Amino acid sequence: MDNRSKAAEFEQGVRAIEIWENEGGTLGPAVADPFYGRRVEADKSWAVYHAFTGEAARIGGETMTGLSRSQATDRMMSLNHLNVVPRKECNARLRSRGGSVGAGSRL
Repeated sequence: MDNRSKAAEFEQGVRAIEIWENEGGTLGPAVADPFYGRRVEADKSWAVYHAFTGEAARIGGETMTGLSRSQATDRMMSLNHLNVVPRKECNARLRSRGGSVGAGSRL
């Protein structure tokens, strides 16, 4: 493999990681199905969006657009963290009734 091929492969990997990070990256095992992601907008600002609808997230009536990258990351992580407790409670109820919750299950 020549240097140009290596450089092109490296750039492709960098772009893939940037896309992955832009979509929320990994949130750890506690948040298997994040509901919110972040994206860079055309004006280079960042937004937090609902993963299923694609619409900008809202917190307390404020739309999560026009943010810096770090603000978008913090708000996305906070919103996704709020989903952990209800999911854990629901899983515990299912287990107590004898139901099982598989890795691919959606609640």
